[in-house]
Amino acid sequence: MSRRSFHRAPEGERRQELIEATLDCISEYGLKGATVRQIAVRAGVTAGLVRHYFDSKDQMIAEAYRAVIAALTDKATHVEGDPVTRLKDFIAINLTEPVADSRSVSLWAAFISQVRVDPVLAAIHREGYLAFRNALQDLLSDFLAFKGRPAGPEECRRYAIAINGLVDGLWVEGCLAGDLFREGELVSIAMASVEALLGLPIES
Repeated sequence: MSRRSFHRAPEGERRQELIEATLDCISEYGLKGATVRQIAVRAGVTAGLVRHYFDSKDQMIAEAYRAVIAALTDKATHVEGDPVTRLKDFIAINLTEPVADSRSVSLWAAFISQVRVDPVLAAIHREGYLAFRNALQDLLSDFLAFKGRPAGPEECRRYAIAINGLVDGLWVEGCLAGDLFREGELVSIAMASVEALLGLPIES
């Protein structure tokens, strides 16, 4: 296990470094195996300093999961350009690195196993899912209007649920067995599937 060198840092930066060290340890050892001591060693600090920033390991785990959710959604929900470009980029970003890689799926698997039994993690998961889905719903509303086929909130919501499920499935496959697919293949499959669902071209 590599250890980061200690340096003095502002409060916010130090807290973020500890969250990253927590994620490193969870990715390597799982939720139960990631101890405060291991996290401190990874961050290059003392266990006492860790406890200065976090009241408990449970709080660290919750903040780490919030960081995972943010990392998986932030890039995808801040796409720019016209509605077609934004929808295309949204799909592509979610199926390519760094959103889609082995570390991301390892962390997702570690946390998702606890979501149903931990109310705090469940609330973070729900918040992240709704933020992601709502962003996709808005993208679809803009895309359909741009294509001359405006749709109401309920129709866009249903499309968002379906497309989110499609992208999630391809994301897991790409993270777990990326070597089985040609470069760009999953993105191409996703684009074609979304076109078929919407009945409108994206690529042209």
